[in-house]
Amino acid sequence: MTINQLSIFIENRSGTLIKVLEVLKQSGIQIIASTIADTAEYGIYRLICSESMRAFDELKKAGIAVALSDVFAIKLDNVPGRAADAIEIFSQAGISITYMYSFLLGGKGILVFRTDNADLTRDTIVKNNLQFIAEDELASLV
Repeated sequence: MTINQLSIFIENRSGTLIKVLEVLKQSGIQIIASTIADTAEYGIYRLICSESMRAFDELKKAGIAVALSDVFAIKLDNVPGRAADAIEIFSQAGISITYMYSFLLGGKGILVFRTDNADLTRDTIVKNNLQFIAEDELASLV
């Protein structure tokens, strides 16, 4: 019910992001979605890719500080307000969203997020018949 997300810690200076992207490019790994959150000294580059475990290994081999974590991803109809509807379901269940990013893929809205309670989130997804994306589906999405 969860997917792997890579979190890469990079310094805020020229050339650090390109190193990460070049490793993925040379490895033939497709980025599905990514986001960068930054501070004055460093950034956290979060990404979902077609082969997360292989990407993790390749980045580690290249000496890049990378962590692997589980996040939730749900599919939504590409209709205004569907994200608000989904977040309302989690809010009513008492679940806090730690962070979230979204994108469109194959005519569907995709919400990627982390919560403060993974078990309750899983139960809420099932109880409300939300369409989740599993790790083995990622390669078929691109």
